[in-house]
Amino acid sequence: MYITSAFDSGNIEVINAESSPIQLAIRQDNNSDFYQWFHFRLEGEVGASYPLSIANAGKSAYPEGWENYRVCASYDRQNWFRIGANYDGKTLDFTVTLDEPSIYLAYFAPYSWERHLDLLAWAQSNERVKIQTLGKTLDQRDMTMLTIGDAETAKHRVWMIARQHPGETMAEWFVEGFLEALLDDANPQAQKLLADTVFYVVPNMNPDGSVRGHLRTNAAGANLNREWLNPTMDRSPEVFLVREKMLEIGGDIFLDIHGDEALPYNFVAACEGIPGYDERHAKLEETFKQAYEAISPDFQTEHGYELDKPGEANLTIGTAWAGHQFRTLALTLEMPFKDNDNLPDPAEGWSPARSQQLARDILFPIRETLKILK
Repeated sequence: MYITSAFDSGNIEVINAESSPIQLAIRQDNNSDFYQWFHFRLEGEVGASYPLSIANAGKSAYPEGWENYRVCASYDRQNWFRIGANYDGKTLDFTVTLDEPSIYLAYFAPYSWERHLDLLAWAQSNERVKIQTLGKTLDQRDMTMLTIGDAETAKHRVWMIARQHPGETMAEWFVEGFLEALLDDANPQAQKLLADTVFYVVPNMNPDGSVRGHLRTNAAGANLNREWLNPTMDRSPEVFLVREKMLEIGGDIFLDIHGDEALPYNFVAACEGIPGYDERHAKLEETFKQAYEAISPDFQTEHGYELDKPGEANLTIGTAWAGHQFRTLALTLEMPFKDNDNLPDPAEGWSPARSQQLARDILFPIRETLKILK
């Protein structure tokens, strides 16, 4: 038996390979106490069963995320299925029975750096897309923004950023589905939107954390979604660069795509706690949510985060900062690591394909919201 995580977004430490179950631990994000993301390959004998135990699961960033959780697994790194697991409050235990010589195991289906580069290359081949490198990360990776549509003639500007927290890989699967829908010549929603709207899309806000196998932080250990009030090039260049471009361009809608470890639903968090929140904000949010719920059975409004009290929003969070700065609709979209309990999938749980479909459906609420903007 052999276990390795020496690859893009890999994360696991082998404590004891001779014990039964095999004892494993998730490595912490660099300069941070956060950890929960894992991604490793197990090699062994076909037909053999390997009991595994993640010994430090109970002290992870979001231990409630392990309740009713099922491990993502793949033999070909293309098709991912779920393996049942047991969480006792301390350890996450599961057993892998090999149908092939090796298997990849992950917290959620990974979205690799190579796939990210492939997505950018595919998108830029479309004449409606412009690609721009905003600057470099601490590990000297590119911070890339896509502009879709005619910025010179557009009446509306929509921003979408994803994967501030690198372990939330469903966010970039979502962006891939969104770009495919927006650039589909046969999609009437897309064609209608692009007639008067320009989109600014940052598919991966945290390249370094993604490659390093972090859950929540960048190379410096900064939680990017707590850096928006005063980012710096020394600590959070990713936010600094994107924020400067936002201030330069402005915008009408800001969408920040995430994943939630614990809640098995799709929902949005708004900016009701920002100073000066008013009826216009509330109307934009309600229009968006009602339209999304009407078009997508995977979206719901019953379950979500507790609302901020008036004036108590944390303006270091991207959505709160954007909603306050631009006085317009700003939302954080959360997808589950586990499954959508309203429409569960016993084989795959919440998956890349479901993330992409939810993204295709978001064109409608964007369009409906833009209709009432003044």
